[in-house]
Amino acid sequence: MNAITKRLPLLAFVLAAFAAAAFSPKDSAMNVYGESAGQWYNVTGITPGPTTYTCDEEEDVECLHDVNGNPINPGEDREFVKRGPLPPAN
Repeated sequence: MNAITKRLPLLAFVLAAFAAAAFSPKDSAMNVYGESAGQWYNVTGITPGPTTYTCDEEEDVECLHDVNGNPINPGEDREFVKRGPLPPAN
C-alpha cells in the first residue's frame, strides 16, 4: 500500500498530461496556409493542382505553414504558387 501511495503524484502527472493533449483544441494545428505575393491563403482541405495551388521546387523556401507562420515541413525547398482562386486567410 505504501508503494502505491508514493506513486500517486506520478500517476496524477501522467493523467494530467494525457488530458491536456487529448482535450486541447486541434483546429489551429490542422489549418494549412500558403503565402503568395504577401497574401496568405487558407488551403486547408484543398487539393494541390493546376487550378488551385502547387508547391514548386525552390531553394530555401517552405511551401505550407501553420497558423503561426511556422513551416509545416521545414527544409522542404518548395515555394507556394497560387494557380487559381483560393480563400484568403483571416
